[in-house]
Amino acid sequence: MLFFDEPSAGLDPVTAAGLDELIIKLNKVFRMTIIVVTHELPSVFKIADYIIMLDKGYVIFTGTLNELKNSDNPRIRMFLERQPEEEKYSPDDYFRVIAGE
Repeated sequence: MLFFDEPSAGLDPVTAAGLDELIIKLNKVFRMTIIVVTHELPSVFKIADYIIMLDKGYVIFTGTLNELKNSDNPRIRMFLERQPEEEKYSPDDYFRVIAGE
């Protein structure tokens, strides 16, 4: 088994794509299980055979890329569609925090 933890963090897109290709080649040549921890969707879509998705420390999805893309789970949809969470605080609340009130 080979583990990667955020292998493309901080890399430009061209270098990150090259790293994805290297991971694919390693998998094919050595026929090994490769576990990649990432939030980079382009990498997930390129290299993943099976996906486990965590949210706040809990597993919210296990399955194939196709199953992930077709999920109707609201948290997964937010992640895939890059949607922000609903605002919990008003601008006045933020101002009070910044002002130390």
